[in-house]
Amino acid sequence: MRELPVQLATKLYGAAELIADQGLDNTKIDDIAEASGVPKATLYYYFTGKEEILAFLLKDLLTAIAGDVAVAVSAEGPASERLAGVVRAQLGVMLRNPAPCRALVGDLGRATRLPELAAALSAAFYEPVEKLLREGAEDGSLRRAEDPMSEAVMIFGTVTIAGLMEAIMGAHREMDAIANGVARLLLDGLAPRTLDATGA
Repeated sequence: MRELPVQLATKLYGAAELIADQGLDNTKIDDIAEASGVPKATLYYYFTGKEEILAFLLKDLLTAIAGDVAVAVSAEGPASERLAGVVRAQLGVMLRNPAPCRALVGDLGRATRLPELAAALSAAFYEPVEKLLREGAEDGSLRRAEDPMSEAVMIFGTVTIAGLMEAIMGAHREMDAIANGVARLLLDGLAPRTLDATGA
């Protein structure tokens, strides 16, 4: 895939809604050209087909997530607080870009088989969160993970599904409410709380 000029990349987001609504299999290059305003010949100059267009949209989404996650990971404070910031960062990007998120749901199997997306996902989320989990074990704010990379993958899955459900259902809940709920689940788990001597 050739490097896409910013102006064309911006226009391609006009096709994300179409792909989300119809699914990639039911979307033709002609449809993408019409929805984005990018001529079909231009699309074929930059992409080999519609799968590459979907990959571009999702990789662009991951790039945005990577930037916001990096800011959250490098912030001051204990790792547990920074992990809550990571949740907020990922959800924020997803809720600002619902159409590519909905497209991801429709073609999740296809998307996860694209090697360039797997590499982008690892760099954007898995590796920074794995590092954060190790730091949390050192500063005492998180328990020591047996397999930090696997746990980073599980955290991404949890946050992603929460964001995708909001993008699909369109309930328009406040992002902070969603992020706080996911962070609380990740940090507190599902085990019942034990009461102290006062019953609190």
